Order: sequence, then C-alpha cells, then structure tokens
Amino acid sequence: MTLTQKKIDVTDRVIGKLKNGEIELFLGNSPIGKITLPEGSKYTLEHHFEADQQKIYQSVSVPDKTDPRYTDCDEGGWC
Repeated sequence: MTLTQKKIDVTDRVIGKLKNGEIELFLGNSPIGKITLPEGSKYTLEHHFEADQQKIYQSVSVPDKTDPRYTDCDEGGWC
C-alpha cells in the first residue's frame, strides 16, 4: 500500500484571531500560521464594529438599569 499526497481546500474552515499586530490562523484548535500586519494597517468593518490596534469591539444596546419586573424570578423562570 502506498500513500499519495493530495491537496484539500480548507479555506472556508480557517479562523483568524487578531493578536499583537498579527492575524493568527487556526484550523479548528490547531495553529497553522500567521499574517503580519504592517504598521498603520487599516481595518474595514461592518456597521456597529470598530477596531484599535489590538482589539475588535461591537457596539450593542444594553439597558441602563434593571427592570424591577424581573428581579424576583426563581431558577425555573417563574416570576
């Protein structure tokens, strides 16, 4: 029995994580490489997202105070 090499397209399964000016690449939980970003790289993100040099943030709406109707609920969800 012999083994032959074959290329499998995994592009749509690769995940990138921003860290220290690089994009670390993973396939599942296994690191497979990195992309180094040049100094002053520009990010283009969808609406409600913004980036600084190390992090990506999502803008969300959250209530500014708790609604008293839901403070006395038990663990089963009954209020």
